[in-house]
Amino acid sequence: MKLLIVEDNVAMRRMIRALVGDLADTVVECGDGTEVLAAYAHAQFDSRDWVLMDVHLQTLDGLQATRALKAQWPDARVIIVTGYNDAKLRAEADKAGACEYVLKEDLLALRRLLAEPRAPSPQD
Repeated sequence: MKLLIVEDNVAMRRMIRALVGDLADTVVECGDGTEVLAAYAHAQFDSRDWVLMDVHLQTLDGLQATRALKAQWPDARVIIVTGYNDAKLRAEADKAGACEYVLKEDLLALRRLLAEPRAPSPQD
């Protein structure tokens, strides 16, 4: 599995990587949503891999980046990782195409989610 961590806070990005990086064969990091499409294409991500996306990023926010990613790669799997426990934001993340919504205060849930076996996607 590959992971793409999209987080503008370097310390948080390092913490996420430290917590879940051992579950992946490859970990790629981005500091802004503007880097997501290029990083996803360059690392040759596919439907077995995950994108861990913060919502509030500097130039292109995580919801916009998720929509752009899903438009180009509909099978991309995105988990929103945010500090905002907000029903409207959850609904917007769902509309953007995110698979899951995990609060930063519950990063252990993120690890459990990534570690659990998944049924193969139809493309596998």
